[in-house]
Amino acid sequence: MKEIVKKRAVRRLKIAEGQVRGLLRMVAEDKYCIDVINQSLAVKEALSSFEDLMLENHLSTHVVEQMKSGKRALAVKEILSVYKMSRRR
Repeated sequence: MKEIVKKRAVRRLKIAEGQVRGLLRMVAEDKYCIDVINQSLAVKEALSSFEDLMLENHLSTHVVEQMKSGKRALAVKEILSVYKMSRRR
């Protein structure tokens, strides 16, 4: 993983971690449902942003190398797997 990507990924995960802690607190404190849902949506967005970053890194590093080294089928299989999983949301 590229060092700059790693730093960005860790930062995004720490943001999501803080948001999840906030969400736990909100539930424990019986906060207003809509406020809890909004916080939950923020967590999803943070994780989605992290996933986008990881996919971009994978495409620009591993997939490029797989294509160069003749492992095209593996690259396609991995990308399709991620795509199919993302459609299940």
